[in-house]
Amino acid sequence: MTYRGRVKNGQIALENPVSLPEGSEVSVEVVQTGGAKPAIWDKLLKLAGTAEGLPPDMASNHDHYLYGLPKRT
Repeated sequence: MTYRGRVKNGQIALENPVSLPEGSEVSVEVVQTGGAKPAIWDKLLKLAGTAEGLPPDMASNHDHYLYGLPKRT
């Protein structure tokens, strides 16, 4: 038997509540809806590691390169 529902506050809420015996084994299948957009973090993650031509100390001295602050040693 199949029951439909949605996730609310991290828990599955069925559209039509049913009484299942305690300890019943269930299977959950996530159905993708057409309106779901990928999170901005997923889009940005695709860019990670793709920058070229940056100084080797860019990570530790980004304020120097962006704003002209003294380099960190």
